[in-house]
Amino acid sequence: MSERAVSRIFDIFNVLLITFVVILCLMPFIHIIAVSLSSSRPIMAGLVSFFPRDFSFEAYAQVFSDMSMIRSLGFTIFLTILATALSMAMTIAVAFALSKKDLRGRKWFMLIIVITMFFSGGIIPDYILVRSLNLLDTVWALVLPGLISPFYMIILISFLNSIPKSLEEAAEIDGTTHLGTLFRIILPLSLPALATLSLFYAVGRWNGFQDALMYINNTNLYPLQLKLYQMIQNNQVSDLMQQEGLGMNKLMPESLKAASVVFTTLPILIVYPFLQRYFISGMMVGAVKG
Repeated sequence: MSERAVSRIFDIFNVLLITFVVILCLMPFIHIIAVSLSSSRPIMAGLVSFFPRDFSFEAYAQVFSDMSMIRSLGFTIFLTILATALSMAMTIAVAFALSKKDLRGRKWFMLIIVITMFFSGGIIPDYILVRSLNLLDTVWALVLPGLISPFYMIILISFLNSIPKSLEEAAEIDGTTHLGTLFRIILPLSLPALATLSLFYAVGRWNGFQDALMYINNTNLYPLQLKLYQMIQNNQVSDLMQQEGLGMNKLMPESLKAASVVFTTLPILIVYPFLQRYFISGMMVGAVKG
């Protein structure tokens, strides 16, 4: 068998394997969508798999008629944009400084940052710190504690180190300041890495609920994921009380829970196609140079 034939067989095998993995990843989401578009009777009977039964938009109508969900959606979008913008600003500032080989104490700064990736104070010290700073029940409690990710910062440093230093030297000869070099040369050349890290920060903030669970009591500041968590948690409590005969039988329909999951997941999925062309190149450069 020729080398070309072996290569073709290997390519076909890779395509089939990747297709199989993609289908496995999509199956749970397709099932959730099918459940959200089905009525309660076939769901309770276990008849819904990957296609809706007794097609119905009733669950979505209930979700969109719930003003608390709409309010949580608006707040989550605002929170995600704010957190991503501030995180990227701080990450760029720190990464640009640490990408300079002649920076005094650079190795010590890098060592301190790497240590934070493996050791942390823990949940209780974090809560005490946020409370002592009077950040409880404020949007800043969801932004400031996780403002910079050391891992993402190291990826950006690796990307910045891949940019030819001759460009910065030429800018310095022309009298450009460090900030001018950053905004006129470095950032335009770093769009793939910046788009990739922005997506990572945005997805992490969009899916986060544990910090809101600890720091937020004001219902107007509930992000979508915390709202969804409480809906499912309250339904489990109702189910338990019903089983124990306590007379509480108001259970959330499975279709409504599925519609809520789709409602909280779909917005962040819509963002990905717009950043896809930057995503692969940004990750590849960070991986090779790291």
